[in-house]
Amino acid sequence: MKPRRLADYIIITLKGMAMGAADVVPGVSGGTIAFISGIYEELITSINNIDLSLISVLRKEGVKAFWNKINGNFLLALFAGIFISVLSLAKFLSWLLENEPVLLWSFFFGLVVASVFFVGKEIQKWNLGTVVVFVLGAVVAYFITELPVSENTDSLPYLFMSGALAVCAMILPGISGAFILVLLGSYKTILDAVHERDIKIVLTVALGAIVGLLSFARLLKWMFSNYKNSTLALLTGFILGSLNKIWPWKKVLQTRTFGEKTIVVDDINVLPGAFEGDNQLMLAIILAILGFSLIFILEKAASKK
Repeated sequence: MKPRRLADYIIITLKGMAMGAADVVPGVSGGTIAFISGIYEELITSINNIDLSLISVLRKEGVKAFWNKINGNFLLALFAGIFISVLSLAKFLSWLLENEPVLLWSFFFGLVVASVFFVGKEIQKWNLGTVVVFVLGAVVAYFITELPVSENTDSLPYLFMSGALAVCAMILPGISGAFILVLLGSYKTILDAVHERDIKIVLTVALGAIVGLLSFARLLKWMFSNYKNSTLALLTGFILGSLNKIWPWKKVLQTRTFGEKTIVVDDINVLPGAFEGDNQLMLAIILAILGFSLIFILEKAASKK
């Protein structure tokens, strides 16, 4: 890999901001954004390099070798972008989600549809095996979006598991980590713990997230190294199956209020004509086309570079 300039790291930070913005919206995964922005495999490889051997590298070769081993500049730029996004864009996206849900979901729907094509074309050879894996991924993701929400729980082992599963979802294209927490019934407990600064719960979830991230990154790295086509087919299926969650026109059946946040926990997809209220069809179509086109514009820009 060529040495990166400051401008390259600024672009990586912007990609991190896009990942953070996506994860704020329940149903859209930051992993999808990482994939379509061309940094997914580098992210997985960099996380995979974090292990106990780093202690030996730090002691014998020094801080510079340690930093290079974990691809520190890349991870710092990326996670700085995610952090900036959560602090700045989260409120704006939450406002859009509450006040203009059809338009927001339409944009993301177009973006994710384009992602299916974008990731799918990376598959070098389609055969019966890749088709089966693709269909399996789509079915699993669709099934996850239809799961009933669990009751809230504050068991520490369960919260540890929730943190591990949520962060796996966060780096896996398809379903977002926030949506997994809602499904598991851990969302309110974790949200309350953050607001109330309950260090015990926050540390438990954080530890689970770290364990989940490091473990899952190794699995993904192994899959990419040994079964790249099948892995890409599985991820493409996940993205396709997740479209059920982000269809713009829905009929809300049940909501839950967590503090100041109201989360939809049960709804059904409806056609624009059956939508209760203003379906904003023309503007929704325009935004969906914009989201769809954005992926290919970014790809063209990256290929020219």
